[in-house]
Amino acid sequence: MGEKSSIEWTQATWNPLTGCSKVSPGCKNCYAERMSIRLKAMGQLNYSSGFDLRLHERSLDIPLHWKKPLNIFVNSMSDLFHEDVPIDFIKRVFDVMNSVQRHRFQVLTKRSERLLDLNPILNWAPNIWMGVSVENQDYYYRIDHLRRTSASVKFLSIEPMLGPLDDLDLSGIDWVIVGGESGPGARPMNPLWVASVRDQCLSTGVPFFFKQLWG
Repeated sequence: MGEKSSIEWTQATWNPLTGCSKVSPGCKNCYAERMSIRLKAMGQLNYSSGFDLRLHERSLDIPLHWKKPLNIFVNSMSDLFHEDVPIDFIKRVFDVMNSVQRHRFQVLTKRSERLLDLNPILNWAPNIWMGVSVENQDYYYRIDHLRRTSASVKFLSIEPMLGPLDDLDLSGIDWVIVGGESGPGARPMNPLWVASVRDQCLSTGVPFFFKQLWG
């Protein structure tokens, strides 16, 4: 985690928890899993257990010390709504995000069911952006779950894009990110799939961000 990030759509990352488990095809070649193995080999304390899920109490207050307003990707190395993350810890992460209004926090999950279940007990300040990952048409339901939350800004991460996403319902969606898979074993992405999503965003007035081709 750090005050600078190479991820094109954010500026910093903050990881009060690390580690995860696979829930859908988009997880197959998880970059965070590869990175955690490397960080463990480097002796990084937070990754001493590799990609096993771990909560890091000492990391909770990190954004409080960043004085410059930042776009912060929350849990780039995990999923805040993982089933094994205690509700109390999730609420503490939200307390931090609510307390630092100068930052814009970007939260992303594949576990939209739990997101929707917990939505009523979470405090959604305007600086908390909520997104879901949608790698192919089988996961359109995640968009429906996101739409029903109280987040002020809702976005989609179509990365890695593993199939065409036609007839997207973008009502209530504020931003769409598209990218192909990277790293070893990257699965191919057809540029026509990207063009289709771009055109759907243009026709509905939803901002579109293209991150990368595959490979």
